[in-house]
Amino acid sequence: MLWDPFDHPEVKVRHFLDFEFIEDGRTIDPISLGIVSEDNREFYAEFPFEPTKANDWVKKNVIPHLQGPPYVKPARMVKDDILRFIGPEKPEFWTYYGSYDWVAFCQIFGRMIDLPKHFPMYIRDIKQMADDLGNPKLPEQGKGEHHALADARWNLQAWRFLQDLKATKAR
Repeated sequence: MLWDPFDHPEVKVRHFLDFEFIEDGRTIDPISLGIVSEDNREFYAEFPFEPTKANDWVKKNVIPHLQGPPYVKPARMVKDDILRFIGPEKPEFWTYYGSYDWVAFCQIFGRMIDLPKHFPMYIRDIKQMADDLGNPKLPEQGKGEHHALADARWNLQAWRFLQDLKATKAR
């Protein structure tokens, strides 16, 4: 049997994340983070940010979705909340077009080498998985696009869709 890059039996729970952020080509300032676990638990946080740094697209598509207090917390508190949410088992993290999301996630912990020892030092990307499976049309997201938690929910939905497609192709 060939090695399957999508089968990881040592992983206990997969987590699907999405960040909304401001980026200027030099820095990535997080606005909000959503995480949905494969077991359907959910996490949502917002970060203090400077709205004047936001471009027109962020002002139109992201800021209207923000929920404000009690979700707004400094990164150090979000870090503690993430650790409680993820728990001690080895996680696997997935996102869609996730390079910037992963940088923003790692920065919550400091440097990448400051990630908890049981966390991977990389993200898995749903878009790459889709490309490997022939780039099928993914399910429509519907309402809530660019709300971090809604996007994280869609990431799980897209991953499940691709898993089903992979299983069908294997038959």
